[in-house]
Amino acid sequence: MDKGLLIVLSGPSGAGKGTVCDALTLENPEISLSVSCTTRKKRASEVDGVDYFFKSGEEFDELIKQGAFLEYADVFSNRYGTPRSFVEEKLAQGKDVLLEIDVQGALNVKKNFPDGVFLFLVPPSMDELERRIRKRATETEEQIQNRLGKARGELEKMQYYDYVIMNDDINSVVRKILCIMEAEKLKVSRNLKRYEYLRRGDDK
Repeated sequence: MDKGLLIVLSGPSGAGKGTVCDALTLENPEISLSVSCTTRKKRASEVDGVDYFFKSGEEFDELIKQGAFLEYADVFSNRYGTPRSFVEEKLAQGKDVLLEIDVQGALNVKKNFPDGVFLFLVPPSMDELERRIRKRATETEEQIQNRLGKARGELEKMQYYDYVIMNDDINSVVRKILCIMEAEKLKVSRNLKRYEYLRRGDDK
């Protein structure tokens, strides 16, 4: 069985990562969306176990001790972690896994899964990014300014990704990601074992 593809989607807060993931999994339900753990407070619209696994600081510490995270990081005074077992089990089953994660976490994942596909999502402009953050109406002015400042720093990390996609039209973004996934699955490096019989001159 071929191993599944790990697709890591990240970018500045407000770039629209969650919206893109929802649209992508709606278009292709076979993609498994990895759910992260976090210590931040749950927003009114979020569902535990669907958007995130919401954990207390003590629970998060215990998971770290157990080695349960593929990566974890501090982001705006909260902690986020990617459950290792879910990702590894799905990939071993040949399932594609989509991981929506911040830039710091994505670069940590890359150390453990260098053959993953790393996508960087950017907004059309910084003004549009600010508008999206303000539209959520979940943060103070100080928190908004902190996010905008962090976003500028995160944009400098774009060079460490495989692909960059501007989120100006959700349908276009989804089509591009699906095309990238299809192309990645045809890479020679991912298919050497599959076609070994041809090089040997054997029957399939």
